[in-house]
Amino acid sequence: MKRTAIAIAAVLANAGATAAQGDVALGEQMFNDRCVSCHVVGEGIKSGPHLNNLIGRQAASLDGFQYSDGMIEAGEAGVVWDIETLSKFITKPRSVVNGSNMAFTGLRNPDDVANVIAYLATFSPP
Repeated sequence: MKRTAIAIAAVLANAGATAAQGDVALGEQMFNDRCVSCHVVGEGIKSGPHLNNLIGRQAASLDGFQYSDGMIEAGEAGVVWDIETLSKFITKPRSVVNGSNMAFTGLRNPDDVANVIAYLATFSPP
């Protein structure tokens, strides 16, 4: 639990910088295990939107990607992918966006959630 708090604090303090190296590495591993089948960071396109510059971005805001109606409604309602919203979404996606096309049901371990966010933060500007 202490590691989770440290990882979240590091991400909040500087979303674009690398948080604690161990957490980022674990986040990359979890991302590769659970997210990479649909999402990319860096270059490339998959069935889900890319997650570059995710932190601070409004939901359903990438041009050229066909979002679900639920995700479009979330974006229109003002959902922004900040640390708090991402934490909720990664834990239980339908608690944030009802009607998403994602088959992913969430990560239940708070350490895994914090680590994935720390990893994604390395692809977002400060």
